[in-house]
Amino acid sequence: MSPPITVAEALRQAVDQLGVSSSPRLDAELLLAESLAVPRTRLYSDPERVLDAGTCATFRTLVRERGSGKPVPYLTGRTEFFSLDLAINDTVLVPRPETELLVEVALELCLPGPALHVADLGTGSGAIAAAIARARPAFFVTATDRFLPALKLARANLTRLNAFNTRVLVADWLRPFANRVFDAILTNPPYVADTERSELGPALGFEPAAALYAGADGLSALVAIIEDAPRCLTAGGRLVLEHGERQGDSVRELLRIRGFDSISTRRDLAGRERVTAGVRP
Repeated sequence: MSPPITVAEALRQAVDQLGVSSSPRLDAELLLAESLAVPRTRLYSDPERVLDAGTCATFRTLVRERGSGKPVPYLTGRTEFFSLDLAINDTVLVPRPETELLVEVALELCLPGPALHVADLGTGSGAIAAAIARARPAFFVTATDRFLPALKLARANLTRLNAFNTRVLVADWLRPFANRVFDAILTNPPYVADTERSELGPALGFEPAAALYAGADGLSALVAIIEDAPRCLTAGGRLVLEHGERQGDSVRELLRIRGFDSISTRRDLAGRERVTAGVRP
């Protein structure tokens, strides 16, 4: 039997084992807080607390799984996005900080005032829909996904966050919708090229491939959405797209071909082109 260890010692050991992570200390703290069922701040207030055998076993299992590359949100069942606490499981992508830029751009373009109807295509966990609905209570947000497990999770998140100005629908992008029904369409679609699979880290191997990969050039989902979006947008309606760092030129050209005006691209915190928006005339 292993000797008892304290919170501080357990964290030290875990950090040593998680050296491959970009944030080993944070990962260790999140996993230990989950094992203890306490807020992460409690780890600092009671570093000499001795862990019982059950907690040690749970923590070591989580650390081992994290060491294999499994994302922390899949291990804890939660993550934060736009200051919202979201439930997460492996049927959906883990929301990225880059996607918060998509929300920021959308909120800048869709100012408070008229009650707008907004679509979040491929909602996954419901992160984008929840952020928009909470920030703009007068708006009505339709969150769509092709996959029922994702919609089940999105519905649960939206309900728990009291985002009552939303609905969730099964939909393959915009195909089920009538003409001129949305004032804004937002999406973080799959945009990784199939040829890039070997270049990506092990963590992506745990996430649903259908939410990541989009054909040989990574543009198939973006092409489908941009092609159909003018039909579903009102005059002056906005289309806001997240895309890969090397896809900005292609996305802007696709928008121009489909007649969008006021096309602009925003860079993420790393300086990479990440979100492009256009306006339907």
